[in-house]
Amino acid sequence: MHAPPLPAWFPVPMPYVFLIAAIAAEVFGTSLLKSTEGFTKLWPTVGCLTGYILAFVFLSQAVKTVPVGIAYAMWSGLGTAAIVAIGAAFLGEPLTATKVFGLGLVVSGVVVLNLGGAH
Repeated sequence: MHAPPLPAWFPVPMPYVFLIAAIAAEVFGTSLLKSTEGFTKLWPTVGCLTGYILAFVFLSQAVKTVPVGIAYAMWSGLGTAAIVAIGAAFLGEPLTATKVFGLGLVVSGVVVLNLGGAH
C-alpha cells in the first residue's frame, strides 16, 4: 500500500503524517481505556480497540521509511506526553513535579534519538 504523494506545498513528509496519525490514534484509544471499565462497556471498548488498531496500521506505514527506533521513540514518547496532559486536564489525575520531570526526560530522549540518527 503506497500513499499518494502530497502536494509540494505540504510541509510534512508523508511518513511523518502517518506517524502523527498513529500517535493521535493511540492517544485516542488510551484516553478511552479507563471508560471501558475493564472492557465491560461496549462503546468505549469499541472506540479504544479501534484507536489501537488504527495506531498500529498507521505506525506500520510510517516505519516503511522512518527508522523503527526513531518512529517508536516518537510514538511512545509523544503519546505519553499527550496522555499525561489529557489525564491532568480531563481525567482528574494530579500533575506532580515528579511527573513533569519524568516527562521532560522522555521528551529529551526522543529529541536526542532524532538528533542522533533520524536523517
